[in-house]
Amino acid sequence: MADIMTPALGESVTEATVARWTKKAGEAVKKDELLVELETDKVSLEVVSPTDGVLSSIGAEEGATVVPGTVLGVVTEGPAATAAPAAAAPAAAAPAPAAVPAPTPAPAPV
Repeated sequence: MADIMTPALGESVTEATVARWTKKAGEAVKKDELLVELETDKVSLEVVSPTDGVLSSIGAEEGATVVPGTVLGVVTEGPAATAAPAAAAPAAAAPAPAAVPAPTPAPAPV
């Protein structure tokens, strides 16, 4: 389990607002994938996933004010993260039989 933390915001900035989550709780995430955007009166920050896994909870909803060190959410590591891509694999495999090339006619004698 890895906490998604509010990063240091800068010398004179003490708080940020959660602007937008790019994932919902229960969705698979990859390490360094953008999860949440924070805004301050001076900058916008992107917070990425600390690890591969599943976004198991969101602790700060959009519009919430957070300070450095606040837990924004939790990513749970484990096989559940591979379940979502595996579920999509059969759907991707279905079109494969339709891609069979047409037989080529034998060359005509000259």
